Amino acid sequence: MSSRNLTCSFFSLVLLAGCGSEAITTASTYATDSMAQAATAGLSHGEYVARLGNCVACHSTAEGAPLAGGLKMAVPMLGNIYATNITPDSETGIGQYTFDEFDRVMRTGVARDGHRLYPAMPYPSYAKISEQDMRALFSFLMEEVTAVTQANIPSEITGLLSPRWPLAIWNVVTMDNDPYIPNNNQSDQWNRGAYLVQGLGHCGACHTPRGLILQEKGLDEGSNAFLSGAPLDHWTASSLNGDVNSGLGRWETNDIVEFLQTGHNRFGTAFGTMVEVVNNSTQHMSVSDQQSMAEYLKSLPAVNEINAQPYNYTDTATKQLLSLDFSTPGAQVYYEYCSSCHVTSGGGYYPYQPPLSGNPVIMDPDPSSLINITLNGSLRVNAEKGGPDINDMPYFRLLLSDQQIADALTFARSSWGNNAPSVSAKQVGEIRAATDPSRNDDIVVLRMK
Repeated sequence: MSSRNLTCSFFSLVLLAGCGSEAITTASTYATDSMAQAATAGLSHGEYVARLGNCVACHSTAEGAPLAGGLKMAVPMLGNIYATNITPDSETGIGQYTFDEFDRVMRTGVARDGHRLYPAMPYPSYAKISEQDMRALFSFLMEEVTAVTQANIPSEITGLLSPRWPLAIWNVVTMDNDPYIPNNNQSDQWNRGAYLVQGLGHCGACHTPRGLILQEKGLDEGSNAFLSGAPLDHWTASSLNGDVNSGLGRWETNDIVEFLQTGHNRFGTAFGTMVEVVNNSTQHMSVSDQQSMAEYLKSLPAVNEINAQPYNYTDTATKQLLSLDFSTPGAQVYYEYCSSCHVTSGGGYYPYQPPLSGNPVIMDPDPSSLINITLNGSLRVNAEKGGPDINDMPYFRLLLSDQQIADALTFARSSWGNNAPSVSAKQVGEIRAATDPSRNDDIVVLRMK
């Protein structure tokens, strides 16, 4: 191809990426119109959509007003950005937006003034939102949210990395701009779950692995990569497909519903950013919507563990601990520091402390989450139905060495029928350094806190 033709093709892509400024029109269906479920949950249509999208988690800070922005994030390989003010303030918020402008920024990441947003704002997922829900969300933000005058903080991406026009190409290469279209071969409930998981819930933003240009490798069930688990800021967002040990293969639909409602179930407890998802979003859903999400997730086949043997409990480690046999590395550390909550059988105290025996996170090939939560502790689930957590995971970074943590985690990952790779002191040391609170400059997009 000649340089002239290449240049023309390049600018054609840029122009194409700027098209589609008219608002999307969709038919109202059970799957894509949240009005009825909002009424069931006792919320306005728009507030319910905002809950489904968990807008408050990114567009608020602990010390600031709701939705007024200011949360610091970092775009990998580029630098820091700050979430924006989305209250209806006319000067610093979105008060001057028309619906068409709001629809465009939500679906394509192009702001009112034409500048492009980094996909830290999950517009590749929000592109699937229906017209009905988008209009309701716009009305909620404009009419029900208190306007807050709080200036947006400029990004800290400077120099040659600061131009945003490459995002136009990124959109063309990576995105599907179409709203969710129900699958006529599936039930209404399955379609509702697919709409929530793929769109407003933007589950793939954390749980789907990313490619070379940081795009999600799959946006729906048509890709095996979709929701197959992904590394994320020194954590691992678990597989949400049918993997029998490290995914949802052993979970029943009621287990998923319970987890969405309370952040706990018989397999484990929410941690990292998932705590915020439960606290701000999923616990506020209607039971019907929680069941729909569960039905859709249970339809996803195994990907990483197609031929794996399902977990089967064994009591060898329990007997060892009860007899005070600490010959296995990590056994004594576990007994002294972990067994009071997770007990010698690894069974925990449901629903207060999670089990380690048969826990999908324990059996995940990537131990990052286990290392991180042991070093740094966890946030506290505050679910209305289950009540606030009485206890949360304490941090051990000041109490245990890298080798002690590695040994204890290796012991847990190889006991009670768990069968996961060992953990090294080097792995612990790397995450210890990267998450050091005295120099926490390694915060990436969608950070799992």
